[in-house]
Parts: sequence; C-alpha cells; structure tokens
Amino acid sequence: MIHRIVKLTFKEEHIPAFKKLFEDNWREIKNQKGCFDVKLLQDKNNPGIFFTYSLWDSEVSIENYKNSELFKFIWPKTKSLFGDKPEAWSTEVLQN
Repeated sequence: MIHRIVKLTFKEEHIPAFKKLFEDNWREIKNQKGCFDVKLLQDKNNPGIFFTYSLWDSEVSIENYKNSELFKFIWPKTKSLFGDKPEAWSTEVLQN
C-alpha cells in the first residue's frame, strides 16, 4: 500500500477556487483504479498550504491516474492557482 502525500501551496485569493475544484472531483479521484481513499488536509497555521493524502495499491496505479483524462483536466486548473511549487512523496507504513 502506498500513502501518497502532495503538498500544494496556493495564493490566498485562489483558496476558494481550489477547494471547489477538489470538492467537485475528489469522488472521481477516489474511484480511480487502485485508489482506496483520498483526503484533503489544510495547514492549521497557514491556510494557503494544503496536502492531499491518498492511498494507492501501487506506483503503477498512481502513474495510470497521472496519465488519465481526469488528471489532465484537474492538474492544469490546479497549477494555475499555485503560490509555490508543489511537492510530492510516495510513502509506506513501516509500523502500525
């Protein structure tokens, strides 16, 4: 199981647009083959910083999503709202 964490930083004026974009599309992301869950987290001290936290069965499923029509629709819209470069990590749980 892969735990994917993506840090997204937005300009303050674009926060509502990003929240709407995520709300409109999270179910479709979650329904991608190999995706078990996706959550949106917001930093408590800096409201312009968000994290997506998703669970995937494999790196192949993540890559398939990144090559999907859904991602090609969402990512350019998301990028246009950024205030800083995104960061991403694929992690695995070592101990429960």
